[in-house]
Amino acid sequence: MTVKTRFAPSPTGYLHVGGARTALYSWLYAKHNKGEFVLRIEDTDLERNSQEAVDAIMEGMEWLGLEWNEGPYFQTQRFDRYNEMVDVLLAQDKAYKCYASKELLDEVRAEQEANKEMARYDANHPKIKAANDAAKDGDPCVIRFRNPKEGSVVFDDQIRGRIEISNSQMDDLIIRRTDGSPTYNFCVVVDDWDMEITHVIRGEDHINNTPRQINIYEALGAPVPTFAHCAMILGDDGAKLSKRHGAVSVMQYRDMGYLPEALNNYLVRLGWSHGDQEIFSQEEMIEFFSLNAISKSASAFNTDKLLWLNNHYIKTSEPEYVAKHLQWHLDQQALNIENGPAITEVIKLVGERCNTLVELAEQIRYFYEDFAEFEAGAAKKHLRGVAKEPLEVALAKVEAIEEWTTENLHQMIADVCADLEIGMGKIGMPLRVAVTGGGQSPSVDAVMQLIGKERCVARIKMALLSVKQTHNYEC
Repeated sequence: MTVKTRFAPSPTGYLHVGGARTALYSWLYAKHNKGEFVLRIEDTDLERNSQEAVDAIMEGMEWLGLEWNEGPYFQTQRFDRYNEMVDVLLAQDKAYKCYASKELLDEVRAEQEANKEMARYDANHPKIKAANDAAKDGDPCVIRFRNPKEGSVVFDDQIRGRIEISNSQMDDLIIRRTDGSPTYNFCVVVDDWDMEITHVIRGEDHINNTPRQINIYEALGAPVPTFAHCAMILGDDGAKLSKRHGAVSVMQYRDMGYLPEALNNYLVRLGWSHGDQEIFSQEEMIEFFSLNAISKSASAFNTDKLLWLNNHYIKTSEPEYVAKHLQWHLDQQALNIENGPAITEVIKLVGERCNTLVELAEQIRYFYEDFAEFEAGAAKKHLRGVAKEPLEVALAKVEAIEEWTTENLHQMIADVCADLEIGMGKIGMPLRVAVTGGGQSPSVDAVMQLIGKERCVARIKMALLSVKQTHNYEC
């Protein structure tokens, strides 16, 4: 048997992290078993669907690298198939027409609640039965599935173990509306059957749908897939993850500067584990993934841990790969990197200091653009009168350097310290502020080497003007 999984989102909004984790688990299980992964868009909610949401789902899946073997399939393009199967069930008396109006059903429900009875559809209720008996051909009606009344539905959930639901707790659900459109629970079953889905991995909010769907599979004579229901993701405060916890859309994490590997690595560990290992390559995820290692308990989203992972991937990924994802952020910040050092060399130098690509884009600006003024705090502390002589000596030595290398720049700084008999901080910090505009950067000799001689000379001269103005003021 070829393992075949699916991810089946509804296009009523963006791809959120809960859906992304479900997609990732489904994708990994298929890959682990050398099977196939299907993308299906469940767009039967015609009022709430949008093309914008479809595009957002596809963009999120592609950004995460979760490529599908089949699809995307759209349920709205399969209505003829669903209606064909509805007619089969009608012909076999496994489904029937119901003419009861919404108002009548609301009235019956209110009576049930007043009598402290379970509020549910009851085909044998006198008022509903009378409405059906009085109906004529052509009157508006829904089609209901004739759910078994005896026994129970039992299935072995791959995460939660044995689950049993009595058929007496389920009513005859609608499988086709009065407008002729099929409903979610029915479409899912026909799709999984036609697409030969063997394993359904989804959120625990679908557990109540599963016994209903199993009864429909069996009524159609379709094979019943294996089910695995994942626990929800909680926010840091223990509440269900929502917008108030920050970004919950996958593409918002792209916008905030995360690499897809970092988000995938974080999501796979939100409920699944392999020993004490925290960092997984994609190959390791595929090799180690199993459904029985997924926890039954809800997982709490921890932004600090995600940041730590993102920093790890920025530091350890190939600079060319980081540069590919960084380009989007450079475009957002309107930073042109053509006039400056190779971006891969800058990433090697600065990347390990950054938790996000947004930070990285912000921190490399001085390599490519000149600045009009220095950071006020850094200038006040390091571009004072005492920095005048060290910067003048450094400027002379910088202008004299013929081979512009990190080693020669390091020696230049050491020579300034030796000539003036000062500590490294007396020249290192003023020089850092001079060439970067601020007080934070990697090693100043390496930074100067990438910035280039012409820019460094001009910036040291600008710093000396600032020092002289400050010195005159102090005098």
